Amino acid sequence: MRRKEKEITDLKEIEKILQESTVCRLAMVDEDKPYMVPLNFGYRDGYLFFHSAKEGRKIDVIQKNPNVCFEVDQLIKFKKAKTACDWGVEYNSVIGSGRAQLLDKLDEKIVALNVIMSHYSDRTFDYPDEALEKTLVIKVQIERMTGKQS
Repeated sequence: MRRKEKEITDLKEIEKILQESTVCRLAMVDEDKPYMVPLNFGYRDGYLFFHSAKEGRKIDVIQKNPNVCFEVDQLIKFKKAKTACDWGVEYNSVIGSGRAQLLDKLDEKIVALNVIMSHYSDRTFDYPDEALEKTLVIKVQIERMTGKQS
């Protein structure tokens, strides 16, 4: 990172940003082109979890190349000024990379869906068999991540 004074290296602080963020952008490489999608997610113990339909572009891309990158951010506030060059933004962000795997076993999907739902709610949920049948879970083992604040 070029601006070392903005880097967050404490894993607890990085995990706090992950836990407080509501959208995660998952980036992949489709042939020779980047492809990124914003997703709801859950984080636990070094893994990110995303739910998905069983087919579609992101599933096709992950099956060809499981290497992914991800990003979450929190906009804190804009810092307005008289001149454009003096404007700024206070934010926190996390960027990382890892390897994705597709989970289709019922018990694995339920555990992962519980992680995702616990990210947004304190409630517990039951999942209808019909919905589980149509759902695939993307599990990303995080290999590297760094945080940044401004």
